[in-house]
Amino acid sequence: MAGDSRRRSPNTKGGKVGSGGNGRQALEGRGPTPKAEDREYHAAHKRKQSVERLAAKRGQAAPGRSQGRPQAQGRPQNQTRTPGKKTAIEDLVTGRNAVLEALRARIPATTVYLAARVEVDDRVREILSIAAHREIPVLEVMRPELDRLTGGDLLHQGIALAAKPYEYAHPFDLLDRGRPPLVVALDGITDPRNLGAIIRSIGAFGGSGVVLPQRRSVGVTPAAWRASAGAIARVPVAMASNLAQTITEYKKRGVFVIGLDGGGDVQLPAFELADRALLVVAGSEGQGLSRLVRELCDQIVSIPIGRATESLNASVATSIALYAIAASRAAAE
Repeated sequence: MAGDSRRRSPNTKGGKVGSGGNGRQALEGRGPTPKAEDREYHAAHKRKQSVERLAAKRGQAAPGRSQGRPQAQGRPQNQTRTPGKKTAIEDLVTGRNAVLEALRARIPATTVYLAARVEVDDRVREILSIAAHREIPVLEVMRPELDRLTGGDLLHQGIALAAKPYEYAHPFDLLDRGRPPLVVALDGITDPRNLGAIIRSIGAFGGSGVVLPQRRSVGVTPAAWRASAGAIARVPVAMASNLAQTITEYKKRGVFVIGLDGGGDVQLPAFELADRALLVVAGSEGQGLSRLVRELCDQIVSIPIGRATESLNASVATSIALYAIAASRAAAE
């Protein structure tokens, strides 16, 4: 058309030439979607800011900032990786009773993990109250994430507490607790549930603490915390580099050492030395007391049981012995 200054495509009848690149930016798109923690409106971003503010307040590096490698939001730095297993946080106390007792005892905690839409009871309310008072961050996570953080532990009851590594006591410090002291030593116990149950019995019957050997023994783990129902927060656990040497030193300090074994020389009801400073040594279910530890015991004590039962679980036998000693001491008083 005459006077039409618009350019026509030379190849297409009546067609127009393109925009000359004016719309190129719109066609290129906006790039990759940012991570959830980098989106200001996302809950993950708010949790990240909360953790970073708390870390800055404590003078620590915020999670995900160390060594230039980002980490999952809310995950403490003290982690352990086991081949073939999911990543779990070390020193993670799980279960409502265990978490509550740990907080009541003011163990150094770093984070409370709470499952989304968890049923809130009196224990959870007290946990949240203590956490708020001590300025411990509370992170709400989905249950699958909490399962992963706890290493697949499905008995966490929707709550977990990340704490600093457990500080073991010195074996000789236990002799300053109780008059007279009553200490338990475990020879070859590898099941954390047995350890937790024994610690719970020690707390119930007035024991002074428990001594664990550094080798071939279980330590304080989340499973032990849960089995003790939080009693680990009140009962000291000591670590001995050499259990035999520790027993020898105990004897030099006037402690009477008794070993629990089904083939003992004396049956527990006939035991009449409960008013003395005592070290009760329990062995593993399979091996019992090791040869050297057995030789160091002043007396081997057995618990009478029916013929239909071959033996008692280590935690059950220790609990019965502690009850008998506590009853004997109460009668003497």
